[in-house]
Amino acid sequence: MNFYNLLEEAAETTSGGWMQWVPIIIIVALLVAYLVWAFLSQRKKQKYYNDVINAVRPGNKVVTRGGVIGEVVEVDDEEGTFVLRTGSEGNYSYIKFDKQSIYQTDAKPELAEGEKAPAEEEVKPSQDAAKPAADASEEPFEEEKSEKDGE
Repeated sequence: MNFYNLLEEAAETTSGGWMQWVPIIIIVALLVAYLVWAFLSQRKKQKYYNDVINAVRPGNKVVTRGGVIGEVVEVDDEEGTFVLRTGSEGNYSYIKFDKQSIYQTDAKPELAEGEKAPAEEEVKPSQDAAKPAADASEEPFEEEKSEKDGE
């Protein structure tokens, strides 16, 4: 009987040690790594978005978050605003917007050498072949280009 008690004690001490914590430590380490990666990725996208907004100059085409499409006429960097010209020829309207209302634009920020835009990194080569010739970011302005070509 003593022999069985010794075996039980030996089993309890070996299974109750640090080995039970290994899966938990691995899961926590993976979770922390994922959170760090997600944070850095989001920060990189936010920096690129701010660079695009700051690159907007008169003459750029802009789509606002409210759906207003037009051409930038004036930019006030101190106030963080821009004036958008929208409408048809001879019947233009001028609207002042906050720069944060920009949803889409054809302005391109100056990137450091070898740096890619976050949107370019996400496109896989297999998607490039299936994608139409016009870039998805230019779709709202494609209609205006075709109208000018037809005149």
